[in-house]
Amino acid sequence: MEEYDYVVVGAGSAGAVVANRLSADPRNRVLLLEAGPAGHPWTHVPVGYAKLVCNPAVNWLYSSEPDANTAGRRIPVPRGRMLGGSSAINGLAFVRGQAQDFDGWAQMGNAGWSHADVLPYFKRMERYEGGGDDALRGRDGPLRVTDPQPRDPLYRALIAAAGEVGIPHNPDYNGARQDGIAMSQATIASRRRMSTARAYLDPVRRRPNLRVETGALAERLMLDGTRCVGVRYAVGGQTREARAGHEVVVSGGSINSPQLLELSGIGQPDRLRDLGIEVRCALPGVGENLRDHYAPRTRWAIGARGYSFNDLGRGLGLVRQAVRYAVNGGGMIGMVAAPIRAFVRSREGLEAPDLLLGWVPMLTEPGPNGPVLSRRSGMTCYAHPMRPESKGSVHATSADPRRAPAITFNFLSAPVDAALTACAVRVARSIMTAPAMTPLRVTELAPGAAAESDDEILDWVRQAAETTYHPVGTCRMGQDGQAVVDARLRVRGIAGLRVADASIMPTLTSGNTNAPVIMIGEKAADMILQDAAARSRRD
Repeated sequence: MEEYDYVVVGAGSAGAVVANRLSADPRNRVLLLEAGPAGHPWTHVPVGYAKLVCNPAVNWLYSSEPDANTAGRRIPVPRGRMLGGSSAINGLAFVRGQAQDFDGWAQMGNAGWSHADVLPYFKRMERYEGGGDDALRGRDGPLRVTDPQPRDPLYRALIAAAGEVGIPHNPDYNGARQDGIAMSQATIASRRRMSTARAYLDPVRRRPNLRVETGALAERLMLDGTRCVGVRYAVGGQTREARAGHEVVVSGGSINSPQLLELSGIGQPDRLRDLGIEVRCALPGVGENLRDHYAPRTRWAIGARGYSFNDLGRGLGLVRQAVRYAVNGGGMIGMVAAPIRAFVRSREGLEAPDLLLGWVPMLTEPGPNGPVLSRRSGMTCYAHPMRPESKGSVHATSADPRRAPAITFNFLSAPVDAALTACAVRVARSIMTAPAMTPLRVTELAPGAAAESDDEILDWVRQAAETTYHPVGTCRMGQDGQAVVDARLRVRGIAGLRVADASIMPTLTSGNTNAPVIMIGEKAADMILQDAAARSRRD
């Protein structure tokens, strides 16, 4: 039995942050458990996400259950499995979301989660050297955020085309307003990925009060009555137990966190009994409320040369890209997964954008070890609603922690999601066919000009769409009977246990989720330390 003050399960976008902040006090003994390895060579190179998205060494490689709105397909659900978690394999885009996202959480009864409440944590975590308002942007945090420049002619053409259809250029969508098209702000610095492993763990690995254990699979939480007292985990086939004198913090993400709660007897009683798991705490919301962005990838051929990385990334072109990356960190090797994006309103009268479009300057085809460059020159544009209402679930399929859980998305089950998805595809078409794109000689490949009606577009979406890898909500924060954690992220009915990751989000934020999850880690650590100080004063 190992003794610590805090045990953090999962070293991803939130868990690495929590471990850093808790161990800043030398009196706190902190254990950080990570199921995967310490790292991988490709995680340092921005374009390395293409090598890691299908790599079982550092990726859980989950997939969803088939359903009618995925045309019976299993949708890939990649999740990072190494220090840094999904921040070590993701597409590197930095998107905070809208103020309305967090104000909505507060209006649901989650005190302390309004935009005014979370803004200090967004500022604390980032070191943004671009422009913007100092009242809104952080300048000296651990996570460097950079502004790639629209040097390539393709990006300049897209910005001009968006302007022609009424979408303005907005150089700081993480500032006062999100509307518009812009180059993607990125967690890239000095040509390297800024995962939470690099930003939050590397600088503090020598702290004597912080132990980071990799290759450590959490098997279950240890409960003493209605109190969590530690974690049982396995390393190299050996079972170990770590006792937490103060708290256990679960930061496994929206797929792994609800699974671990269920394996520990916390969840829906009938479901747990069917798996042969003793019920320790009945919480019907565990694993429910799963949301993600279901995004069709529209595909476009480009007849003109010099615009697509399909032309620029082969033979001598690839050598030139390597040189460009070495000189200024730009080009194909140093790019965000979607280097340019637009936040768009589906109709007049909306308070804020509700659609997101992102462009990838290449076409890819499925390969044996992940996507490979197509021989055809072109580009891809994904388009989707940002705040979907369709909800699914994640549930354990066995009492064995090594068995993958069942992931059921129920995409497009909310009619508004279907309508907005079709609208997003039409917006993508309007930009791609605007006059500024004429020199590129663009031709629509998918869904194709024959898909004109909403029904025809949605038929194609069901056949082709994937997620943008933003699962949230499966340990939802709230006050009602389906909530799993309260506003201080404490698991209802179990003392000494919190969840801090994307699973606590009541709803999806407007855009990519990595930045909000890092913020959650920052805020969770503050709340833990505040509550510890309050207990100390009482004692």
